Formats: sequence, structure tokens, C-alpha cells
Amino acid sequence: MARTQTLVQLTDDLLKRLDARAAREGRNRSDLVREAITNYLAADREAEIDRLIVEGYTRHPQTDDELAFADLGARTIRAGIEPWDETDVR
Repeated sequence: MARTQTLVQLTDDLLKRLDARAAREGRNRSDLVREAITNYLAADREAEIDRLIVEGYTRHPQTDDELAFADLGARTIRAGIEPWDETDVR
């Protein structure tokens, strides 16, 4: 994968903490910074997905029938019953 070098300014304290962690883990600064940015952006993406899910359910709330079906599914899973088992889980 192609990489582009980027200049990032850090405080002395942040650089000291970054170097300490890199030494502790036997890694280099760049690797740790890449991982931190990747994790930060992944968390941002997950938060956006959560926001969109909430927005969707706010616009189109589940019906009572959908909620009952989801509840039945959850109880079925907790009871360890396979979907093809005709045992009533109520």
C-alpha cells in the first residue's frame, strides 16, 4: 500500500508518552500513530452508523408485531431452540 509522509506537530509531553509506549511495545512511532488514527476514524464511522440507525428507527418506529417477533427470536436464542424446532418458547 502506498504511503504519504505527513508532518504532525506534537507537544514534548505527547512525544515522550508516544516514545515510551513505542519502546514498551517494541514498535515505532509511525506504526502507533497510524493505529491511533485508524482506531479514531473507525470509532467515528461506528458513531455515524449508530446515529443513522437511531435516525431510521425514529423516522420509522418498529410496529408492535415487529417487536413481538424480535422478542420471540431473542427468547428462542436464549432457550437454545433451533428455528426448525416446533417447541413453543412462550
